[in-house]
Amino acid sequence: MTEAAMIAPQRAWGKGRLVAKAQDGRTRIAELYQEGCAKIRLPKTFDDSMEAVLINSSGGVTGGDRLSWAFEAGEGTNLTLTTQACEKIYKASAGMADVVTRISVAAGGRVDWLPQETILFDRASLSRSLEVELAYDASFLAVEAVLLGRKAMGEVVRTALFRDRWRISSGGKLIHAENLAFGGDVANLVARRAVLDGAAAFATLFYAAPDCEAMLSKLRGLLEGCAQAGASHYRVAGRDKIVARVAAADGFALRKILIPLISHLRKDASVPKVWTL
Repeated sequence: MTEAAMIAPQRAWGKGRLVAKAQDGRTRIAELYQEGCAKIRLPKTFDDSMEAVLINSSGGVTGGDRLSWAFEAGEGTNLTLTTQACEKIYKASAGMADVVTRISVAAGGRVDWLPQETILFDRASLSRSLEVELAYDASFLAVEAVLLGRKAMGEVVRTALFRDRWRISSGGKLIHAENLAFGGDVANLVARRAVLDGAAAFATLFYAAPDCEAMLSKLRGLLEGCAQAGASHYRVAGRDKIVARVAAADGFALRKILIPLISHLRKDASVPKVWTL
């Protein structure tokens, strides 16, 4: 074996952590840690909330990369988490990329988890997980959108491997769990009517808050006319939650549907500014 063959490919890794606290009527930093390619930036806000922008300075993700994010929102805090840009998952020559996100929200706190879209390229390989622990009266909004290539660029995802695991608990009791996984001949799979019916973009929206029932009617109204979308309300372990699924032809069409939904569930606040830059 040659020396070149013995050298392991370089892989990206990163770890970011943010703890927020309430002080003087505003959400402020209690702890901030970043390591490797994981960066966190905190643009100035003009209300009592805090916005954190997550950056993967490696410029994308491929097989063997590892990213870990952890966030804690203290009592009475209001924290929005987003990303600087869409996360691009490139072709993997070996191994899977692994992204883990852990979020906890204390009593009276709120976290909006609003990363921009994840773009899967042909032969991408990604495993990611979202683990959330909520206090009984905490509020949590999460939106995860996935694009199968960029339609405007003529990109087609023929094969890929994608695993997405969500576990959301409140007061120590599980209120939401899901596992999404697909692989192999993705082009044939997503063409099936029972899967995506040819759509190249899809998203899951989750909302847990005391006002779920009040928010549901308008949310469903915003989805009227969307052929591949729906929203449901559940009560689990004493907590109300809304789960919505949306599919669209491409990323642009998906955003046109998602932005009004997000704004509604944020009490008419707009999406993070980085979404429109």
